[in-house]
Amino acid sequence: MPTVNSESPKRRFFARLVRNWVSLVGAILVVSSWFAFFLLLTLDFFAPNKNPYLGILTYLVAPLFFLVGLILMGIGGLLQRRQNARAVAGAPPTRFSIDVSRPRDRRLLLGFAVGGAVFLLLTSVGSYQTYHVTESVQFCGQACHTPMKPQFVAYQNSPHARVDCTRCHIGPGAKRFVQAKYNGIHQLFATLSDDFKRPIHKTERIHINQQTCEQCHWPKRFIGNLDRTYTHFLADETNTAFSVRLLLKVGGADPTHGPVGGIHWHMNVANKIEYIATDEQRQVIPWVRLTDTNGGSTEYRTASFKEDPAAHTIRTMDCLDCHNRPAHHFRAPNDAVDLTLAAGRIDAAIPLVKSNVVAALTGGYSTEADALQKIASFLSAKYPDQPKAAALIDEVQRLYQANFFPEMKADWRAYPNNLGHKEWPGCFRCHDGLHKTADGKTKIQASDCNSCHVILAQGNGEQLEKLNPKGYSFFHIDAINEDFSCNNCHTGAFPKE
Repeated sequence: MPTVNSESPKRRFFARLVRNWVSLVGAILVVSSWFAFFLLLTLDFFAPNKNPYLGILTYLVAPLFFLVGLILMGIGGLLQRRQNARAVAGAPPTRFSIDVSRPRDRRLLLGFAVGGAVFLLLTSVGSYQTYHVTESVQFCGQACHTPMKPQFVAYQNSPHARVDCTRCHIGPGAKRFVQAKYNGIHQLFATLSDDFKRPIHKTERIHINQQTCEQCHWPKRFIGNLDRTYTHFLADETNTAFSVRLLLKVGGADPTHGPVGGIHWHMNVANKIEYIATDEQRQVIPWVRLTDTNGGSTEYRTASFKEDPAAHTIRTMDCLDCHNRPAHHFRAPNDAVDLTLAAGRIDAAIPLVKSNVVAALTGGYSTEADALQKIASFLSAKYPDQPKAAALIDEVQRLYQANFFPEMKADWRAYPNNLGHKEWPGCFRCHDGLHKTADGKTKIQASDCNSCHVILAQGNGEQLEKLNPKGYSFFHIDAINEDFSCNNCHTGAFPKE
């Protein structure tokens, strides 16, 4: 008489999933992935610094292992079903059993238990260590090597080089937390599929604003005046040095810590400034509204802007509208070469070295390797008998690698710097004298060269010792200063013709 299988269909189904080693391995993966998921989730929620890339492990990698475990369990179940189907008719179904009285089974059971425990331990330790790896600067900058290389290199040379990426790139609140997780996974797939823009730009997914800056910087701080000297070199045969010593009127915006005024009057401690930008990089600002401490508001607009402001996104001015490259600044070739000459890393006695180095840096190159080879060839041809040519080539190549990334089309031209007004409009986006009230009687004043800074001295040699506390009028040593907007001529490389 055939043996009757008294197991219920549901019980037989689950029994098939654990009656062979393939299914048990899958079960261990399922349990371990759930363990890793909840461990990473706990770390993510309770960590002091939120990490966007941890979402890749928590919501992508751990579920992937969970899915692999389920697939293995299913394969084991199918194997068990086929084995039962091939059994002799009337024979009881093959059962996976362990008899602890048999030495072989005891060894297998012990090995399986120890292996499972070690696997869970490694899962927990690995998950924890991986969490720390994903919050590191190296992971943020180097895991996605090609797209993030320009930002990573620029960051290493920035004033914020010792601030972890996640301190700025994660906004406060649950919404920002979820968006950060989504953004991390989105970046992973974009990198794997090579689907990203060149150059990359900050998107609305990355929320960095005044609250981000105020985690470390106090907006009510009174800075006052700062003494700064900027040394430039002309593109002539002798690389003539020309320095400008400025007293920058940074000031402050809180009356309890100093007189209100200066550049940091814009800090919105007492006043509120709103604006409309008509381009993605916020270089064109045709409309501005100022709300004072009494609640009164004044609107300014350019003559060409006749649209309803309500039809546009109205932004409130914050730190990043001026300090928009605090950690990822790409130096313009003129500035990079001036700094290197002033520091003595390039010998200013080499004839025409300023113009030749700028020309070498701004050549059209397809890759970094192509650029380094052509820079060496160009400068070797310019200085065939110069004993310092090798050192010059090394330094220029270093400058290129720090500021130019042809594979990502990233250099100073792709990223406007609003701190100042030499190569980009900067301050003059609003302070151009063209923003007026509706009646035309009031306008945002266009600054002269001593409104936000006082020129204490300019020139070279003994000229820099003749300080004028009232300020000199600025003059160009090699051109007539007729145009108010500096960036109309200054390009960061050679001036516009």
